[in-house]
This record gives sequence, C-alpha cells and structure tokens, in this order.
Amino acid sequence: MDIHTIVQRLKENEALARKFHEIETSILTIFNYQDLFEELLDQIQLKFGVPLVWLSIIKDSEVSKLAERLSDKEIWCERINIIERKDLSTITAHQMTPRLINRNIASYASVLPGTSRIGIKSLAIAPISLDGKLIGSLNQGDPSPTRFHPGLDTSLLERLALKVSLCFSNVTAHEKLRSMAFYDPLTGLLNRRAMDNALKREFSRAIRYHRPLSVVFIDLNNFKIINDTYGHETGDGVLKYLASILMQEKRETDIIARFAGDEFVAVLADTSFDEADLFMRRIKTLIHHPLFIAGVFLKVRFSYGVASTQQDIFNDAYALLKAADTELYRVKQSNKKG
Repeated sequence: MDIHTIVQRLKENEALARKFHEIETSILTIFNYQDLFEELLDQIQLKFGVPLVWLSIIKDSEVSKLAERLSDKEIWCERINIIERKDLSTITAHQMTPRLINRNIASYASVLPGTSRIGIKSLAIAPISLDGKLIGSLNQGDPSPTRFHPGLDTSLLERLALKVSLCFSNVTAHEKLRSMAFYDPLTGLLNRRAMDNALKREFSRAIRYHRPLSVVFIDLNNFKIINDTYGHETGDGVLKYLASILMQEKRETDIIARFAGDEFVAVLADTSFDEADLFMRRIKTLIHHPLFIAGVFLKVRFSYGVASTQQDIFNDAYALLKAADTELYRVKQSNKKG
C-alpha cells in the first residue's frame, strides 16, 4: 500500500470518526425517548446515507414500557421493532459486540422492521444495554450486500452503541421521574395532576373551535366491600381491570385518568353527550360477565356521570368536571332509591 493510499485511508477514517462524534454529541443532552429516537435515527441516516435505521427494543423491558407512551405513535410503529429477549440474545450470540451480516438475512426476521424487510441484503446490529443488561439493538440495513460484511472494523459502531446505552440510562431515569409525576403507578393511567392539565387544554380547544367536549366521572360500586372482603390486592386487580377496559376501548384522542381511589375520569374531545353515554354503555356491556380474580368470581359494576359543553355554558374546565361529578352523585343516589 503506497503512502497516498495510506493518507487517503486515514482521512476517510478521520471523517468517519468525526461523524460518529457529532452523533454522540447531539444525543448526550437529550432526556426523553421521543427526541432521542428521532435524533439518533435521523442523524445516522443523514450522515452515513444508510437507507434503513431502526431500533429493536426487548418486549416488556423497562424501556419498552416507558417508551410506549410516545406521543408520536408513527415512530413507535415504523422505526422501533419489538423483539423477544430470547430472539435478540440468540442473534447477538449473548455478546455486546456489533454483528455485521450479509448472508441468510431471512433468518434474522425477528430483528427486521416489519414494513421494510424486503430488499435488505446486509445488516449491522449493535447491542445496547441498560445498567449492564441487554435491552435492545441499534440496527442498520442496506440493499447492498457489501455495505455491512464480516471483517469490517466495528470499533466506532461499538463506541456509538456504548454512548447510546449511556443515553438510554439517562433518559430512563428522567422518564421514570416524569412517569411518577404524571402517571398512576398501579393502573398506568394518567394521574389527577396530568388529567387537570389535559382537561384545561381540551376545554380551551373546544371553546376556541366550537367543538363538543364531554367529561365522564366514573366510580366503582361497592369497592370498599371488595377491599374489606377480599383484600386490597384483589381491589387493586379490579382497578387495573377497569382501567384496562377503558384504555382498550378509548380512541387515540381520548384521555383516561385515575382521579382518586376508585374514581376515574374520561375526557372525550369532539364527543357529544350522547356519544359519551354510548361509550360508557359499551364499557358496561364489556364488563357484564363476572371477573375471575383471587379464586373468586366478582361482579365489577360502576356508576358514571356525563357532562358536556353542549349541555350548558361552563366558565372553565373545573366547572365541567364538577358538573360530571354532580351528575355521578345524582346517579348513585337514584340507584340507592331504586
């Protein structure tokens, strides 16, 4: 190898190292998953011209549970691949060093992005960790079989993976604090503080654009009896059950929160009183059959009150919430008399 070739190779390596350093610098000050995912994937794609860049995250890992709350669901669906731990461990051969693959790509289907599997001829898979434990991988795919092939130097990619792992550690710590501030730890629903903020925002939007907004106040029936008879663990199970049904049936724009104790609130934008009532009737139908929990069958029943901006003029979001609470009280009193 002549001196000109050596100098040229050194310049190429220096330029490559500089690009990696720029990416590292851009992500180290990010403290939320959405920005981290966007910046990391976009920068790799931009600086290296890689057609496909995505993350694989191990199913039910700490990161996947926190990242599922991303406000931009498009990122979650198209640029993040959920993978079983055993599958990723097999692919990485239980090692934390990057793998370069250009043969038998089909056998790595579990790590490939669902919408872009066809056409990938070579892969770079760099494992990432959280507190020393494998939680996913940073992946690149190319239609050329020579882009990533065994034998290429992976030291810079390995260093980037280490920096990404550090970022995941920082972001996870911040997301945990954020989760504690805005989410109910038992049900995973928004808490009262977060609901108050969301309701104020939706109320302002409804007034500004003359769109209907409905609020539903929900209260479990006989919840104290369940706790006293079967224990608080069973009571917690009932709360989580109702929360899961509400989340399962809600629309993307609907907001479900645990207000306090056995009380829940649903904030339904662009929803009339009748539509909100229909939504709650559907929930009642879904939980009609007894829930089997802690070795017994329990009837899970609830009462609810609906208030809508179509019904009356409300001065603020709190007045709308109060109206739903008042209606709930009226319904419960009526049920007692009945």
